[in-house]
Amino acid sequence: MAAESSAHRADAPSSRPRPHTRRQPWILTYHSVTDPSDDPYGITVSPDRLDEQLSWLRSRRLTGVGVAELLRAGDAGRRGLVGLTFDDGYADFLGEALPVLREHGFRATVFVLPGRPGGVNEWDPLGPRKPLLSHDDVRRVAAAGMEVGSHGLYHRDLTALPDEELRRETARSRELIGELTGSLPEGFCYPYGILDRRVTEAARSAGYGYACALAPGPLLSRFALPRTHISQADRGVRLWAKDLRHGLRQVAAPGAGARVAAPVRTGGPR
Repeated sequence: MAAESSAHRADAPSSRPRPHTRRQPWILTYHSVTDPSDDPYGITVSPDRLDEQLSWLRSRRLTGVGVAELLRAGDAGRRGLVGLTFDDGYADFLGEALPVLREHGFRATVFVLPGRPGGVNEWDPLGPRKPLLSHDDVRRVAAAGMEVGSHGLYHRDLTALPDEELRRETARSRELIGELTGSLPEGFCYPYGILDRRVTEAARSAGYGYACALAPGPLLSRFALPRTHISQADRGVRLWAKDLRHGLRQVAAPGAGARVAAPVRTGGPR
């Protein structure tokens, strides 16, 4: 894998190495890493494109880490870090994404669905059907040094669930992952990026230390962290633009309290 050479393919002049000075934490959202030719939702990147994107981050003197590690670093320590997340727990993470991450010395958070071990992405009506991590696979992800977080049990719109089902999606999924990996997960990720104040409170009450959204708007907090969706089309100029946009739109620091109760539909890929 030509990790070093792919850094030269980044097509933005600003991708030249220089100290990174972003003040807000930057968290990137990936999903599946495989052949992107059949990808109606724009959530798949090829292993080669992932390699190119991670090389671009390295050229910016950024190291990819899981979200828990990013938050622990504090404001000063995270200047040289970027959070990497992989949603839905696709089985291709082990065979395709993990070798690329290791090549670059990066780590990531993998948000899994312990209620669908070895299943497929049934929530995507347009397909294609992709296998998900089995329970043994989840253990392998953790053993490889990746952070494992919860994406709920079944990938459902949590804002539409009654309280007891919401509690199961948040608290029970955390318990199941703890049983699989030997450590209760610190992170949660809202399916579809849809959240409201009741859902963020459920994540907090379940014992998580943080939760990820996409563009949480006025709900921005440690339990509604903003992220940037990454697709196959993202190369040097687009990555630079997404970095800039992230910095411009984060006018409130994570940690601000949730201020509205209506669901936030974040405009994610699906």
